[in-house]
Amino acid sequence: MKTKQRFSDLKVLTDDQLSDELLKLKKEQFNLRFQRATGQLENTSRVRIVRRDIARIKTLASRKRAAAAN
Repeated sequence: MKTKQRFSDLKVLTDDQLSDELLKLKKEQFNLRFQRATGQLENTSRVRIVRRDIARIKTLASRKRAAAAN
């Protein structure tokens, strides 16, 4: 249920907001990778959630580009 909620929240964002959100998630993913490498990562499921959110944003961005091209 949360994924549908997250996806619908992302659908209303503009292209600039999507790119900002993508940048924020990429930074978080980078920090999580370092935490995992140093053994400081406590919430290991966060890595998976961030990775999937990045994929969701990229999918939405490509759908919006395709819709704008038509």
